[in-house]
Amino acid sequence: MLALLQRIKDSNLTLKGQLDFVNDWPYFSLDPSAEHDQLTTTGPYAGTLSAFAAGTRLRTRYRNLLSTSSVPRPLNLWASDSNRVIETARYFATGFFGPDWDSRRAAKLHIIPETPDLGADTLTPGDTCLKYREDLLTGHDYGLIQLTKFRSAYLPPVSARMQKQNPAIKFTDGEIYSMQEMCGFETLVRGSSPWCNVFTHDDWLNFEYARDIIHYYRAGPGNKYGAVMGWLWLNATANLLAEGPDAGRLFFSFVHDGDIVPMLAALDLFPSNTQLPVTHRPKDRAWKTSQIVPMNGRVIFERLTCDISAKDRGREPRQRPRDYVRINVNDGIVALPTCSSGPGFSCPLQDFLSIVRRRGKDIGDFRKICGVGEESPGRITFLHQ
Repeated sequence: MLALLQRIKDSNLTLKGQLDFVNDWPYFSLDPSAEHDQLTTTGPYAGTLSAFAAGTRLRTRYRNLLSTSSVPRPLNLWASDSNRVIETARYFATGFFGPDWDSRRAAKLHIIPETPDLGADTLTPGDTCLKYREDLLTGHDYGLIQLTKFRSAYLPPVSARMQKQNPAIKFTDGEIYSMQEMCGFETLVRGSSPWCNVFTHDDWLNFEYARDIIHYYRAGPGNKYGAVMGWLWLNATANLLAEGPDAGRLFFSFVHDGDIVPMLAALDLFPSNTQLPVTHRPKDRAWKTSQIVPMNGRVIFERLTCDISAKDRGREPRQRPRDYVRINVNDGIVALPTCSSGPGFSCPLQDFLSIVRRRGKDIGDFRKICGVGEESPGRITFLHQ
């Protein structure tokens, strides 16, 4: 983005038409080098505010699960070792536990390094899966490769429109795409952005789909490493759900959106019969990044214990489903495609555990697929209260 603004400045041109505001537009960051990749702190959509509000909402929803002991143990929280992820966890904890959560030991935040030596014992498997990082064609960079193809399909008409208004300068696909990104980033910081008015409604639908493509192919269902990376956290969480309240009533992990996506791929929560095309925007698709991993996105696994329904009362005691798993994605219930027979589109616990085990067999071994040594940790070990 900064490179684009510098090129415009160096051209000594006075932009016209939809871009005329750029001539005296102030960049939305006073110190880009310090604020880049940090949690936003201003505007109605600030990351700090969103994290605090999420903590408050979830406390309202789950306060009955908090310890009522007169001498409660601190609740363990986990965050990957990125400043904005850590700050998100802290602001969330302030909303959930109160402003003095740290000093009164209501919770303890554990920082999990984002280093390649952790093997499977990590919150950020994209940093530890060696082949994923080294495979330049179908690994981490595959999302950008596929995004570049779709940009070349939808941006030429936008480029032509801009050049008609400003024939002395031609913008690349990457530069136009960064203009669309600036709309979102500036809106987060300031509450609105003139960049948003540069593009048509159809342009924005295409940009939304472009974001689908990069996540889908970078670490999601369209990447051959995605599911095996995501199965690590999914399996650890399934084990906690199997143990039930004895393992702990609440578990909170804070990561990047790129670490949530693999877990959803592992669970196959948003299945598709075909891969996302890069030549056009399909009319219908299950994978929508704006709904799956928006800013402040979250996925919640709930273990429910319910009264036995009338239709189940005739079964043998061991066959009566009482415990269920329900999945909440960004405050919306999402049913597992093959299991939603329980209350509120939930899945009987034992069926859920069977699905996770079966997916683990289908996906394969993390160490083998990722090319890490057998001496490397093979599972997550730190998630416990």
